[in-house]
Amino acid sequence: MKRREFIRAGAFGTAAAGLASPAIAQDVRQWSMVTAWPKNLPGPGVAAQTLADRITTLSGGRIEVTLHAAGEIVPGRGVFDAVSEGTAHLYHAVPAYWGSKSKGILLFGSQPFGLRADEQVGWMVHGGGQALYDEMYGRFGIKPFLCGNSGPQWFGWFRDEINSVDDLKGVKYRTTGLASEMCAEIGMAVQAMSGPAMFQALQSGALDAGEFIGPWTDSALGYHQIAKNYYWPGIGEPSSAEECGVNLAAYEELPDDLKLVVSTACSSLYNDVWTEYETKHALALQKLVADEGVMPKKLPDDVVMAMGDAAKTVIDGLRSDADELVGRIAESFVAYRDSIGAYMVHADNGQMNARAMVLGY
Repeated sequence: MKRREFIRAGAFGTAAAGLASPAIAQDVRQWSMVTAWPKNLPGPGVAAQTLADRITTLSGGRIEVTLHAAGEIVPGRGVFDAVSEGTAHLYHAVPAYWGSKSKGILLFGSQPFGLRADEQVGWMVHGGGQALYDEMYGRFGIKPFLCGNSGPQWFGWFRDEINSVDDLKGVKYRTTGLASEMCAEIGMAVQAMSGPAMFQALQSGALDAGEFIGPWTDSALGYHQIAKNYYWPGIGEPSSAEECGVNLAAYEELPDDLKLVVSTACSSLYNDVWTEYETKHALALQKLVADEGVMPKKLPDDVVMAMGDAAKTVIDGLRSDADELVGRIAESFVAYRDSIGAYMVHADNGQMNARAMVLGY
């Protein structure tokens, strides 16, 4: 797919008039899904359509979900409000976009030096995260579900090399969520914008660097045409959960079997989406290096350590937030991170390190 196909459906558009109330005829509900993505953007755009189709199929056609890409009904960053207000029935996006609603929301999507994709869903299902997720989004009349994950993101595309923390001061950089606060702490000039807008900003010089997702999605948007230095690890987002938000009144109106359809469609998609990202990121990176001259580069250790100090400041701020719910969310996250992290030294981390020692046999 060409980058221009996604720009035409860019993540910021003109809001249209509100949708009609849900039509329920012969037990068929016609639901509208709004998304934060251009239609069929590799990764999140594809996942959004898959979720819409899965709900329709699993419900036996009793819920017919029609997808509207970013800008078709509301701008990409307007989907949360559209569902909250009842303009649309559900959305597909990421929690990292809703920090203006509450900083506590940001922890449900990604955290600097935080949870991997499997750990994120572990916290939600087994560590008390879902109850907090429901409580926070309930304030806005939304029932939230995780429905995918990009896996580890990258630190991003840079025209110039990074050799020290000083090289990052004043750099105009696109990122989102808590990563933006971490980067601002060390002096980066952080800007929030859509993926297609990031390409245009890099091209014009309005940005010096930026990150979006990873090799598969990023290559479709063409960032490698402008910047060749591709930095890892993406410490700002060790994983990034995708979410489905459903209008709470519409969800509560459903009979129990259709509530289960919606929740099952979301949870069943998580591994499918995550593993597709990981598989296709790996293949896309090979092509970017071989065919496009992209140079993957590791962040210097002193940059990682400085980012770690900045991340601590950000998380400590959430733990002491004046909103007691934000504090409870942060404490729950930290407790789960520390518990699972201590175990992973012996388990997954140990296996990965051992495999790296003998890779190539």
